[in-house]
Amino acid sequence: MDDRHDGYRDADPEEFPGPLSDGSAAVDPGRSDLTSDFDEFYDQVIQEWQEQALCAQTDPEAFFPEKGGSTREAKRICRACGVRDECLEYALEHDERFGIWGGLSERERRRLKKRLG
Repeated sequence: MDDRHDGYRDADPEEFPGPLSDGSAAVDPGRSDLTSDFDEFYDQVIQEWQEQALCAQTDPEAFFPEKGGSTREAKRICRACGVRDECLEYALEHDERFGIWGGLSERERRRLKKRLG
């Protein structure tokens, strides 16, 4: 083994705790849980765009028509909506199978997903 230092060998073990004997990572109780913080922030962002969505201010039945029913009114509302892209992205990521999301029907979202790979 050579005498070069990688910068970590001289570190105080209390400052940079390594893996515990059971193989799990040591956690500094003084730090916030980043995963929890991210999840909370993500939920706030989701809630914000949903509150801004025009569909939240209209009849929800227009966005969930009966089989064979018209989607024209829902799509017209979507075209004017400022959060249409966020809505479509959400629907694609969460595999929404029913209703009009981001201006697209379930069938149109399936086709788009296939095209995107």
